Amino acid sequence: MRSVIRTAAGGGPEVLKLVERPVPEPGPGEVRVRVQVSGVNPTDWRSRRRALPPGMSEQVPHQDGAGVIDAVGPQVDPARVGERVWIWEAAWERRWGTAQQYTLVPDRHAVALPDHASFELGAALGIPALTAHRALTVHDGGSGRVAPGALRGATVLVAGGAGAVGNAAIQLARWADARVVTTVSSPTKAALAGAAGAHQVVNYRTQDAAAEILAFAPEGVDIVVEVAPGTNAALDIAVAAPGAVVAYYAGGADERLSVPVLSSLPANLRWQGVFVYTVPTAAKQQALTDVAAAVDAGALRVGAEAGLPLHRFALERIADAHTALERGMVGKALLDIP
Repeated sequence: MRSVIRTAAGGGPEVLKLVERPVPEPGPGEVRVRVQVSGVNPTDWRSRRRALPPGMSEQVPHQDGAGVIDAVGPQVDPARVGERVWIWEAAWERRWGTAQQYTLVPDRHAVALPDHASFELGAALGIPALTAHRALTVHDGGSGRVAPGALRGATVLVAGGAGAVGNAAIQLARWADARVVTTVSSPTKAALAGAAGAHQVVNYRTQDAAAEILAFAPEGVDIVVEVAPGTNAALDIAVAAPGAVVAYYAGGADERLSVPVLSSLPANLRWQGVFVYTVPTAAKQQALTDVAAAVDAGALRVGAEAGLPLHRFALERIADAHTALERGMVGKALLDIP
């Protein structure tokens, strides 16, 4: 089979090598997936720069993907063979990512994908959707769920609504009946965030973001899904409702978060980190259940019409996909697996 591997850390995508290797056999508790589409996330190019996990001499990149189970190992229901699935965290502390024709993942890491959902959608779920779910469910008094009615009465601010996590957060929050406002940096991104379903879109480069957000939500926002906590801390504090949570999942390499204590105390404002790989097991399982239900209900979509343009690359062009993401490409990068 054709597979992309890396054997060392590197500053650029030149460490990614296309090789031929035998098709692997699933072990106990594993399924083998014939990968149709591999999803590329910022976490993939960032991890490419780091050393390989302990004990590994090589690794296949990419956490997310979609395809069809074609074999199962012991302790897995044989009826899963032939099932369409989406894959999450394939390469987290493991050798096998989705940038290859066949991959092995633990049984629970392959989630059923309904027939009406495309492989492109399946490959775009994983890291973005699970991150968005966690950010939307860590507020005090919440049910820990994203489902119709779960966020009714809440106002959600999504920073960077044209990004992959931002797009998933907007769609999931809307499905859960929240009011959603988002910030973007250009008219093009504003159009995408609007297509995702945001009720209000604010261009922070041309508008007074705090004034516009408070005009939409005079009592403040309850949940902030934050991509740049250091940069946006002052804005988040200015628009937060009492008891709000700022759930941040990213930040620049040298970004620092500095919070003025006296400004945050009266509102009981909470700053919550979201690192999807180490989310508690029960919360991760709830996210998988809710995201699968959203897909089944047609509440999660991809493509420009859903605010998430798709950029397709052949497997051998994986370096181009990584480079495009590093340079700030707007939309979702996908590898088509031959």
